[in-house]
Amino acid sequence: MLPAFRLLSYPSYRAYVVPTLRNTGACGAIAMTVPLAALLPSARAPHPPVSGIVTAVRGSVIDVRFPGRLPPIYSLLHAGGDLRIAMEVLSHPDEQHVRGIALAPTQGLARGMAVADSGGPLKAPVGKAVLSRMFDVFGNAIDRKPEPTEVVWRSVHRAPPPLVKRLTKSEIFETGIKAIDVLAPLERGGKAGLFGGAGVGKTVLLTEIIHNMIGHENGVSIFCGIGERCREGEELYHAMEKAGVLPGMVMLFGQMNEPPGARFRVGYAALTMAEYFRDDQRRDVLLLIDNIFRFIQAGAEVSGLMGRMPSRLGYQPTMGTELSEVEERIASTDRGAITSIQAVYVPADDFTDPAAVHAFSHLSASLVLSRKRAAEGLYPAVDPLQSDSKMATPAVLGERHYRLAQAIRKTLAQYAGLQDIIAMLGLEQLSPEDRKTVGRARRLERFLTQPFFTTQQFTGKPGKQVSRADALDGCERILADEFKDVPEAALYMIGAIDEANVKAAKTDPKAPDAKPKSDASAAVSPAADQPHAT
Repeated sequence: MLPAFRLLSYPSYRAYVVPTLRNTGACGAIAMTVPLAALLPSARAPHPPVSGIVTAVRGSVIDVRFPGRLPPIYSLLHAGGDLRIAMEVLSHPDEQHVRGIALAPTQGLARGMAVADSGGPLKAPVGKAVLSRMFDVFGNAIDRKPEPTEVVWRSVHRAPPPLVKRLTKSEIFETGIKAIDVLAPLERGGKAGLFGGAGVGKTVLLTEIIHNMIGHENGVSIFCGIGERCREGEELYHAMEKAGVLPGMVMLFGQMNEPPGARFRVGYAALTMAEYFRDDQRRDVLLLIDNIFRFIQAGAEVSGLMGRMPSRLGYQPTMGTELSEVEERIASTDRGAITSIQAVYVPADDFTDPAAVHAFSHLSASLVLSRKRAAEGLYPAVDPLQSDSKMATPAVLGERHYRLAQAIRKTLAQYAGLQDIIAMLGLEQLSPEDRKTVGRARRLERFLTQPFFTTQQFTGKPGKQVSRADALDGCERILADEFKDVPEAALYMIGAIDEANVKAAKTDPKAPDAKPKSDASAAVSPAADQPHAT
């Protein structure tokens, strides 16, 4: 009597590929779709039905022949001895062949091997159980913890929300960080680009935004690492865990050592999770992508492997469409909003690069982190002159906020233009009005610094979250010279402006008020204003 076979599943990819085979009796027929040799006791193990055969392997591109119906585009196939190699169908070259891109390394794959159709596209897990976990592009937990159980699997290929469900009103997304909320406010449901190299506080700034989003907005944060280094992903995980924000966030990684197909699809998986929390849970979502350029780069690799003719500078001809498929899913609806902050790498600092041009067209705000400000200890190191936002209009911010932001930029720009003169001739050679401008600018720079919750365990200073109203009030009072006699140090690393008087009194209650001349003279020295050469 031949044994009955049960349904085989492959947990790594959630693909059920073997139909149930039941024994109908000693002399009965067996309903089977596999060769009879596979059912004999001498066979090593039961194999899935041979629905396709590998006919060609060219790196990550795999051609498969199907004798019957071809699987649709974006179908997930599995190949290899233990079906560990997943691939996604991208084209139908002819009536009997499909061409797909591998989402896993293809070592050991050879012509003639069996291919099983999963019957659906790539899926991602959604549900409350994914919070505080780390996943790869297939939804596998990679944080050395058990796989989540109470989850639902959804296709990563989903349409953007229709126009009738989108919110047409522009709203400010308050981060609680003074430098951002005053000078480059983010849009709720918009996209912001974060420009910064190593060592300028990019990770700390992202961590603080996540902390404020989770602790005070009842939101969810999703971090998607595209082309990330394994070391950076591990460091970020431990940093979030120590900061106490891990229970309200999800992390997905398509690491740089993975095939281009995996790096190209991990962003889709992150968006699927974000859409669940927005539409089903009705919660605001903060989606952080690092790096959106790596997504475009992975798409260029996939396009080249598929044999498409490249466009300008070697990019794929479908770059605009592929980027729009991701960016347009980030939107505000009547159920919630997905606000995205994306790190953008500009190749060779060429802002006319096609990848940068297409990315900038989707961004509503640009946050530039300055290495010079980081060297001076002015954290967060947001450059107030280079950072900008499309929300900075009187119709959105209001007349008062817009006027104050313009006055702050004007004051800081005048100070930047005077620094060379001060370095060569000294502060005494400036006119009295210019000296007042220098004093205001330096106090504004220090007031826009802020202690973070996520760094208080290292600095010993409790974190501060400042409302937009308090931040605007402080800047307005500084511009009105209300704090011209308060030492600059009293404005450094505080929250609301009223803390400056308290800090000044605690520092030295008997000390005389600092003169603007001595403050500016000591502060504009080359050692203080210029980053140290290394």
